[in-house]
Amino acid sequence: MTFPFGPPIDLSDLTNFVQVDARPRRSAFVGRVSTKDNQNPSSSIPRQVALAAQSLDEGEEFVGYYWDVESGMLPPESRGLAPQEMYDVLRVPTRRDGGLQDLLNHAEPMGITHVLAERADRVARAMLTSLTTEHHLQQAGVEVVYANEPQGGTESGRLRTRRYGQVEAEVYRTVMLEMSMGGQFQHALGGWNHGYPPYPYIAVVDENAPPPPRGRFGEARPKKKLAPHPDPRRFDASRELCRLRREEHLKSGDIISILAADPERYPIEGQWTHNLVEGLIANPKLTGYQVYNRKASRTGRPGFSQWNPISKWVWSPGPVHEAVVSLAEWKQAQEVTAGLRAGTEGGPLLRIQATAHRQGLTVTKVDSTSTHARYRIGTRQVVLPTPIPDAVAQQIIEDLERAA
Repeated sequence: MTFPFGPPIDLSDLTNFVQVDARPRRSAFVGRVSTKDNQNPSSSIPRQVALAAQSLDEGEEFVGYYWDVESGMLPPESRGLAPQEMYDVLRVPTRRDGGLQDLLNHAEPMGITHVLAERADRVARAMLTSLTTEHHLQQAGVEVVYANEPQGGTESGRLRTRRYGQVEAEVYRTVMLEMSMGGQFQHALGGWNHGYPPYPYIAVVDENAPPPPRGRFGEARPKKKLAPHPDPRRFDASRELCRLRREEHLKSGDIISILAADPERYPIEGQWTHNLVEGLIANPKLTGYQVYNRKASRTGRPGFSQWNPISKWVWSPGPVHEAVVSLAEWKQAQEVTAGLRAGTEGGPLLRIQATAHRQGLTVTKVDSTSTHARYRIGTRQVVLPTPIPDAVAQQIIEDLERAA
């Protein structure tokens, strides 16, 4: 493009007439294929390379090829963590020098001046990630060029096109998430299982489920429902550990000791652990309902997942497999767990409630002040300090047991 505001005479022979980058031009390719988009990496990556290569200078070649087979929703530090063997199996004819995070690490040491890609969403579908990536590269003196952007014209026009593309990518990402989550919700509502079956169950193919559609990469996974494990002792072990928490208010260490002392009655592959015991007690699938969305795995922190509040869980309309415990028993166990985790403030009252429950009595708070609370236990009323000392709780429990 000719600059329209030049000098009135020819000054092109002056040494500083044009600014020359002392660095030789070194361009790297960056690309991405998401397996969730049902794309074929062996054809998509070379196609992206061909489009990006149109921005190379005559006779220039890429000095590096950086591409991932990852979701565009992941940040750079979570990309490319799969072993090289996985990429070798894909048989992509384009060599791979690393992923997006490797490009960010290599750009400055390798003297890369340009990063070329087909379009912005090949870097990331999340706008913040693509903007952060561009900023990081610009700080290293690297220009990012997308093949689908117009060449020439004004900088504002080019920037507008780029930002529109990034917004479009993020909107597409959000739409895909909404559609995916909607499908997962319906999967749970239909009673079909997500993930690995809990200890007392196995996952079996539901012969009555609609046949899965055949995609370009073959048959989709069949829908499965939970069924009791062939070893009935697993059901009994699960019932007992839930009872020990619900009625005896035992912590996981005590429960593990009881289960491990009788391996014939309570079988386990390996050994009972804190995570297994607490996970089973907290798992609502033991009630016979199918439940989804208990955990958010995409939190932006690699290897970190976060429990969702119960209000966001998706429950099947009714029981869809054999239950280990009733829903009321499961709820009571969660209340006991919460009390145990609260320590001395919740534990003593829960022990009193458990003793009263075994005798067919209920414990109801009548009223309270900042220092005391009045409870109705059956037909009698007692005033207890807040928090309840262990000695006072033990005295109430002994009185209840003597009255029985």
